[in-house]
Amino acid sequence: MKYKWLLFFLFISASFFAQQKQIFQLDGTKIPTSEIDAIVQKLMDSAKVDGLSLAILNKNRPVYVKAYGYKYKSKNEFLDTTTINYAASFSKAVFAVWVLKLKEQGIIDLDIPLYKYLKKPIIVYDDFAELGTDERYKEITARMCLDHTSGLPNTRWINVRTGEVDTLGPLKIYFKPGSQFAYSGEGIKFLQLAVEDITNKKLDELAEEQLFRPLKMERTGYIWHDGFDDNFAVGHLNDGRIIIKQKRKEANAAGSLVTTISDFSTFISALMLGKILQKKTFNGMLEPQIRINSKYQFPTIMAETTTENDKINLSYGLGWGLLTCEYGPAFFKEGHSDAWRNYNINFVDKEISIIIICNSENGEALFKELLEKIIGDTCTPWNWERYIPYNYPQKRKVNSKE
Repeated sequence: MKYKWLLFFLFISASFFAQQKQIFQLDGTKIPTSEIDAIVQKLMDSAKVDGLSLAILNKNRPVYVKAYGYKYKSKNEFLDTTTINYAASFSKAVFAVWVLKLKEQGIIDLDIPLYKYLKKPIIVYDDFAELGTDERYKEITARMCLDHTSGLPNTRWINVRTGEVDTLGPLKIYFKPGSQFAYSGEGIKFLQLAVEDITNKKLDELAEEQLFRPLKMERTGYIWHDGFDDNFAVGHLNDGRIIIKQKRKEANAAGSLVTTISDFSTFISALMLGKILQKKTFNGMLEPQIRINSKYQFPTIMAETTTENDKINLSYGLGWGLLTCEYGPAFFKEGHSDAWRNYNINFVDKEISIIIICNSENGEALFKELLEKIIGDTCTPWNWERYIPYNYPQKRKVNSKE
C-alpha cells in the first residue's frame, strides 16, 4: 500500500512540475508553458487563425515545440509537431546557410560574378535567357544574391513597384547590382543555377547530403518525398477556401522547402550552436551588407523611405535580415505565400529564438502580440514587415510574396 502511495505521489509531483515548466524571455524573466498555451489560443481565436506551430529555443536548444489548431479544418484534422508545412521563404535562409558551407569548402567565392561559374552562355538557360540583353548580369555575385542587392525582382510575375500580380513579362535588372536593397527570389534562383552548375548536382540532393540527413531532419525537403503524404497541412484562406501546395519535384531555392516545426527548430538550434557553420563563417553571415531604409519590405522597389528602423540598425546580411536592439544582435527570416505565414527571429547574445509556422492567411495579424507576450520581442520591425495586428483600427493590404 505504501508503495502505491509513493508511486501516486511521484506521479502527481511529476505532473505538477511538468505543468510548471518555464521558458526564459529576453529580459531574463520566465513564463510558464501553461501561460504560453493560453496566450496562443486566445490570439488564434481573436485573429481567426486556424492553425499555428510554435517553437522556442533557450540556450540555443528547443525547449518548447507545440502545434495548435488544424492542419485541415473542414476534415477536423489537427496539427502536430511532425506535420509537414510549407516553409515558403524559409527556403532562402536554409539555402544561404548551405551556400556558406560551400564557401567554407572553397567551392564558391561570394564575390566572383556568377556567370563565370555557368557551364553555358546565359541565353541557353530558359529562365534567365532574357538577361543576356543586359550586360549588368555579369556584375551579379553570390553575395549580391544573398543580401538581395542583385537588381532582380522578387518574382517576375509580381510588379516590383505595386506588389500586384502582373502578366508574365521579361526578366529584368532594375538597378545597378550591389547598389541597393530589393528582396529578390529571382536572385536566389540565379545563385541556385550557378551552384548546381558548379557542383554538378541538384539542390535537393545536395541539401539532403549536407544538411537534412546529418541533422536527422527526416521530414524536410526542397522537393516532395513520398513519406510526406502521411501527415501534411493545407493552407486556410480567410474566405474558407483551402490551398493545397504543389508537391514539387523540382527544387526551388527561393521557395519550395517543406518542413515541420520540429525539424526547423532542429535546424535553427544546430545553426546557433555552431554545428553547421564555422564561427568565422557564422559571424560573416551576420555582418551587415546593406542598410535598409525602405518604408516597407514589399513592394520591393519603392520611393518611400523612413528613418523609423534606424534605431534597430535594420539591414541585411547573407541570407537573413538583421537588427540590433536592447537585447543585442538578432537575425530573422520570413515566409509568406498564399495561406502560409511564417517567421523566425534569433537573438544571438540571449541565445533565444522563436519560430512560427502558420497555415492560415490571417496568421501575421497575431505576430506582433505573440512575439511580445511570449518572449518579450519588441524589436521585430512589424510595420516594415506589414505584420498589421488584428486589433488595429485600419489594416493595410498586404501584398503577396513568397
